Amino acid sequence: MIDPKPLSSTAGYGEAADTLVEQYESVSFADVHRDVLHLFPSQPSAILDIGAGSGRDAAALAGQGHVVVAAEPTAELRALGQQIHDDRDIEWVDDSLPEMRMLRSRGRRFNLILLTAVWMHLDERQRSLAMKSIADMLACEGRVVLSLRHGPVPAGRRMFDVSAQETIELARGHGLGVVHHSEREDPHARQGVRWSCLGLQQRAAVG
Repeated sequence: MIDPKPLSSTAGYGEAADTLVEQYESVSFADVHRDVLHLFPSQPSAILDIGAGSGRDAAALAGQGHVVVAAEPTAELRALGQQIHDDRDIEWVDDSLPEMRMLRSRGRRFNLILLTAVWMHLDERQRSLAMKSIADMLACEGRVVLSLRHGPVPAGRRMFDVSAQETIELARGHGLGVVHHSEREDPHARQGVRWSCLGLQQRAAVG
């Protein structure tokens, strides 16, 4: 018997877009990122939100005066995000890890790259490629804010058991040092789900 085609990293998101958008928008940017808010730039900066989903975070950051690019490969989520947050100046693009082909081909650089609940969707090879892509897109002294989901995998989704330590070691191999590491409960109070929050920065800037 031939094994079924492996799930893609975005499996299950398009079909559940309406429900997911409602879920994402039910918690605030400040609550989701409360442990890492000090890592976000205080002055207007270029920010890339990879896997932007409903645009909750992109909208909050644009509202603070940042120049925000929201990269979301799931067409249904991207359309809903544009509709919900059409009052914010956000550049929406259809681009994704591990290659980020569109933005890298344009030579785009960012002061902050945000990856919320994205990293664990990538397999080991993809994570290696993705970290290089992220490092390539960082501006001088740029930072990465990344959250990792741990716990049961929802039906129809593809997730991998990725530890914070593995991610830290991979980042170091691409010139990124750790400036923050914390653990927290799930903001949606889902049973058995917890999160790791990481802040990464170019090692020369870390010192």
